[in-house]
Amino acid sequence: MINWKDMRNLHVISKLEQILNKWYGVELLWADSNSKIQSTHLDKGYEFKNHFFKVQMGMSIGHEYIQQDFEKVSEVFSSVSDQTIVADSFFKHIKFVASKVVVDGEFLGTVMAFPFVSDSITDDEKTELVKQMVDCGASESDAKSALGHLKKMSAVDIEYLEELVELVSEEIIEFHEEISKREERINELNSELGDKYRYHMMIGKSKKMQHIYRLLEKVSSSEASVFIQGENGTGKELVAKAVHYYSPRKDNMFLAVNCSAFNDNLLDSELFGHMKGAFTGAIKDKKGLFENANGGTLFLDEIGDTSLAMQVKLLRVLQEGTFLPVGANAPKRTDVRIIAATNKNIKEMMSKGEFREDLYYRINVINIDLPPLRDRNDDIPILMDHFLKKRCDEMGQALKTFSKKCLEKMLDYHWPGNVRELENEIERLVVLAGDDKIITPDLLSLRIEEAVGNARAGGSSNGAVKGINTSGSLKTALEELEAIMIREGLKRCSFNKSKLAKELGVSRASLIMKVDKYDLDKRKKAANE
Repeated sequence: MINWKDMRNLHVISKLEQILNKWYGVELLWADSNSKIQSTHLDKGYEFKNHFFKVQMGMSIGHEYIQQDFEKVSEVFSSVSDQTIVADSFFKHIKFVASKVVVDGEFLGTVMAFPFVSDSITDDEKTELVKQMVDCGASESDAKSALGHLKKMSAVDIEYLEELVELVSEEIIEFHEEISKREERINELNSELGDKYRYHMMIGKSKKMQHIYRLLEKVSSSEASVFIQGENGTGKELVAKAVHYYSPRKDNMFLAVNCSAFNDNLLDSELFGHMKGAFTGAIKDKKGLFENANGGTLFLDEIGDTSLAMQVKLLRVLQEGTFLPVGANAPKRTDVRIIAATNKNIKEMMSKGEFREDLYYRINVINIDLPPLRDRNDDIPILMDHFLKKRCDEMGQALKTFSKKCLEKMLDYHWPGNVRELENEIERLVVLAGDDKIITPDLLSLRIEEAVGNARAGGSSNGAVKGINTSGSLKTALEELEAIMIREGLKRCSFNKSKLAKELGVSRASLIMKVDKYDLDKRKKAANE
């Protein structure tokens, strides 16, 4: 189906609308296949450019008259093959031009230029029209004024008007087809990633992510509590949502709360609700998340930041399925699946008495430990492509590409902020690249440039390397050192790139790019040097 709201923002259609009004004094409207008007003419406060149309819409049921015109012309289009027609409106002698919007043989809507009169209209016909308008609720002065402002068109004028209206319908069709092609391409790219490289909204082909996907497939269909551990930005909430939306509870609510965002009193009210008058400002009863999520899933993020007193209350809900709203005398029951997460070392907290062991064993039925991005280097190129396409589509830009040097530096960076940092960096790069199709390394954040540069400069910690030119630029010297280390490493590791990448602390993809850059992939050549 056509997204008619998007038509309002199309530059070419707005320009054609201006031309139609300036040359012929008409307004441009469009309606969907059910004859429901989708242009802005029914919006509150719309400023009409055509005086007759303004008077008509000022009548008590003026909008129904134009609605009837669309319905009538839709019926006509169903019985004729013409793309564009000239028709009479509800009001006698008032005419409009309509063009149908058809995609793949399916009628999707109508574009209309309204209103005008023929230059052959007689005085008697004008009198008849004024009388009809007065009978429909317009004052006689308004009716005559509206008629006086109408454009009188010759047969040639009408012919030109038909061509312009048909051009509008063609633009709508072309825009719809382009959007459809883009959506198909997105689906193709998604399918290219393959099911094995994604689970729900998570993406990754590394062994660690594949292990998590397999675990989630087993976990989701159960009712067991799930405990997710991982650094900030690793995607803990994405995992929680995946568990919910692949579970029998998927048709019920998924609610999430960041426990670290509230103090104890506020978190108590947020989770369990409160009764009117329970505290200052409690002007009415409020349901908590445990009540609202009944039958569904509740995600307790950063549970490691809760107090021992709050942990007791959470334990009661998990054990007994009951909770007590703030200020209530009687407990309430709930049936909620709990998924908890933290970025803290819970076992260390338990040893210090900061987290209850009994609560830990309640929430830790199934444990999912999310790896940081630095431990899943193979996923970085896939994630980069995913976020790049996502951002380009959101900005309405053609898909950009990373230069080899830019990709190389991003693969070498350790991403302390994990996936969230990677996504933000790519969003920044797309914005800074502007209309350029290639994203170059000079656009990278300073922290990435410095971190990668320092890592490379410190790469010779095993001792001095002979043959490096110590004069000239630092960049040249670093590249010479990099080439020597890779060449020697290839010989030492018998050209096992996976082993060497691990030894050098870079991704295999990054190493392959560097081998290609320094022309080191010719084993005989490397072995003889």
